Amino acid sequence: MRPISKECDFLVIGGGSGGLASARRASRWYGAEVIAVEAKRLGGTCVNVGCIPKKITWNAASLAQNIRDAKAYGFSVEQRAPFDWGAFKKKRDANIKNLNDIHERSLKNDGVEYIQGRACLIGKNESMIKLHDGTEIKVNAKKILLATGGHPTVPPSIPGAEHGINSDGFFELEHQPKKVALVGAGYIAVEFAGMLNALGTETHIFIRHDKFLRTFDEMIQDGIVSEYERVGIHIHKNSTLSRVEKDEKTGKLTLYYSDSTGQGKLEDLDTLIWAIGRTPEVEGLGLDVVGVKQNERGQIITDEYQNTNVENIYSLGDVVGKIELTPVAIAAGRKLSDRLFGGEQLNASKLNYDLIPSVVFAHPEVGSIGLTQEEAEKKYGRDDIKIYKTSFTATYYNIMDKEDKGLSRYKLICQGKDEKVVGLHILGLASGEILQGFGVALKMGATKKDFDSCVAIHPTSAEELVTLK
Repeated sequence: MRPISKECDFLVIGGGSGGLASARRASRWYGAEVIAVEAKRLGGTCVNVGCIPKKITWNAASLAQNIRDAKAYGFSVEQRAPFDWGAFKKKRDANIKNLNDIHERSLKNDGVEYIQGRACLIGKNESMIKLHDGTEIKVNAKKILLATGGHPTVPPSIPGAEHGINSDGFFELEHQPKKVALVGAGYIAVEFAGMLNALGTETHIFIRHDKFLRTFDEMIQDGIVSEYERVGIHIHKNSTLSRVEKDEKTGKLTLYYSDSTGQGKLEDLDTLIWAIGRTPEVEGLGLDVVGVKQNERGQIITDEYQNTNVENIYSLGDVVGKIELTPVAIAAGRKLSDRLFGGEQLNASKLNYDLIPSVVFAHPEVGSIGLTQEEAEKKYGRDDIKIYKTSFTATYYNIMDKEDKGLSRYKLICQGKDEKVVGLHILGLASGEILQGFGVALKMGATKKDFDSCVAIHPTSAEELVTLK
């Protein structure tokens, strides 16, 4: 059976945040003929197994903590039944399905043709799309965008590793684990550990070193470890895993490991979650056919304009691995379409990757923008930077018992005689909401004097950033 033939101006392979944003911008704003292809569900990692279901789960965990905190405020709250994980998951899944449908309608409304299937490059301007029923569609496109994202990595060298699940599998769990082990020190492991612990799961986390979030400022690293130890998360530092065993009768797992104290094993585990990184989704994409270059991690190499080494083939998002954040992919996708289809006035359009804020939805939240102290010292020298920092107890905790009080930590990193703020790092309640506004200030080149000139809103945690001495 001969494949169906189609032509278009812009073929977008990958229906995640970046691909969808680029496809819709090109079609709706500039009238380009666009085809978008996705092999799984529309919305990519963020909508299906990332940001959205993660934040919904984080909200549930925060409510669980608030219920416990209510006693300190004079409320007599009695939880008559355990958290209903099954009912919660059902509602969360329905919300995600609704978002999938919204994305499909949005593509249609913006004039983008959507094909559900798996695409493979067969030429510099050609792709073969295989549908789930075996039908093949050959597409000739003037320009092609590769925005296929990534998938979680599972260690191949640890015997029994297959008994664990990855971060995608976390959202498929039908029952709340009573005892869980997570492996990893990045934001996914930190977020899952905080959520599960707050919901009442006995939570163990294994890290290769002695701190989490090792690309963040040292204050954040120390603060998260301290807070997680305070709330009872079991942190296995400087650990190496040797094997995983499964009891076929009970389904329980045993994890064997070594750390600075010697050999150990963790028994009676309901779930083991691997959160050790992500791998670019490039298998079967046909990069070798057209000669698209990749780095040692398999990520597609692009320049600052999202160009690959092959003319008229572009790439962005997690598959290139520059900054793996949903809003970054969206912004890059729109900028790319502006440049490709927006005419002469936009032919230099590109995303500025400097000063991009990021948040870790831990318990408590982490917010960061700009340089860490270590990076600032390396870039400007220790004598040319000035550090302002504080630790404090948020008003929310004032009337709680000492052992229940969380500690917030804030830091400003300033450079030069004008004390331009080049780094801002916060750990504490509502850090995500706080950072968005202060991120604008840093993008505008704010100085310490600008911060000081803003009258504080009292009593808030955010006021600490404009009253630092």
